[in-house]
Amino acid sequence: MAALVAGANAALTAENPGLDHVVVGMGWDTIHSNGPQAELVPFAVMCDADGRAVSNDHLVFFNQLVSADSSVTFIGDGDQEQIDVQLNLVPDDVSKVIFLAYVDPEFRGQGTFAAVRSAHIRVATAEGRELVRFDLSAVKLESVTAMIFGELYRHRADWKFRALGQGYSTGLAGVAKDYGISL
Repeated sequence: MAALVAGANAALTAENPGLDHVVVGMGWDTIHSNGPQAELVPFAVMCDADGRAVSNDHLVFFNQLVSADSSVTFIGDGDQEQIDVQLNLVPDDVSKVIFLAYVDPEFRGQGTFAAVRSAHIRVATAEGRELVRFDLSAVKLESVTAMIFGELYRHRADWKFRALGQGYSTGLAGVAKDYGISL
């Protein structure tokens, strides 16, 4: 397993011949509060070559568990939120899949990532062997209400993973604006 830092890339399919299916897991702990509570919602966006969502049918989250082409599926939570990606089924017009979480403002007020600890994203084989992991920094998150954890992206004929940790103070609306999602 490779531990990544923000901005680092890892070759997935080039270093694992025959890899055509991965499970992306995002996990975190939250500090409980009697005031605003950070209730995080995981989200995946399938993007075109311009970095925009292909369509609203190419989003995967709790209200849309499977992408239009069935290549990306939200498979629920346990220790962590998990999204299944069938790399060989991802359409050619999808150049990357971003993985993020946002703070649900309808759950006990507008919380932030300041109450989040031990946030991470991992990419594993379908059998559960961890390929890469990125532990997000817990620095200056008082105003962050959405966070892009990382992305799977095409590089020529291969798939790679990039660790990001990009925070938004504008929540899901800010992510939607940047990636062309209709809310």
